[in-house]
Amino acid sequence: MPAAVVFDLDYTLAVPDRDRETILTDATAAADAPSLSRDAYLEAHSRHLTGESREPIFEELLEPYDTSADPEAVAAAYRQTIADSLRPLPGVESMLEELRSEYRLGLLTNGPIRAQRDKLETLGWESAFDAALVTGELEAGKPDPRAFEAILEALGVEPADAVYVGDDIDADIEGATRANMDAIQVVLEDTKPDPRATAYVEQKRIAAELPGILRSL
Repeated sequence: MPAAVVFDLDYTLAVPDRDRETILTDATAAADAPSLSRDAYLEAHSRHLTGESREPIFEELLEPYDTSADPEAVAAAYRQTIADSLRPLPGVESMLEELRSEYRLGLLTNGPIRAQRDKLETLGWESAFDAALVTGELEAGKPDPRAFEAILEALGVEPADAVYVGDDIDADIEGATRANMDAIQVVLEDTKPDPRATAYVEQKRIAAELPGILRSL
């Protein structure tokens, strides 16, 4: 049985009540910015996994446009729009309390500091984990092994004694296994089980099934 459990945040423990394309559209409209595609945003985001805010992401996205929109204002609008829509998955908060009585509990989430810390504050989860790291605070983001090494060090455990729980095949499953951790894949409706994962749990069943999966390891 593992000594520590480390979680991803987005789409593993919490989800927005609107699709991300709509959230991005609403945020750019609120900031009087041109409409931006979700795919372009994700590409830019992948190049800015460390840092303070999403401002560099929107600077990059707005650069081709003839616009006076302020990247800082767009980043603020996007952060607020996400905060207004973010919800914990059903039963997750009681699950975290239960697991924390048995394991060291960690969080490792990709993204700029202000964006991801704001999500934790919005959810009221600032003290829900024994250690919570945002890759904006680190040298590298997931799937780089250095990100996983940082959370393991913060929790005081070895890779063999920890399991990572996340939904993203590249960032979470590949990253955790490269760092010599077991990985439990949170399976979404549009994803398939990855053979590198040690176990699988459907997103909507995570609170009900994850504690039993962990005890079976």
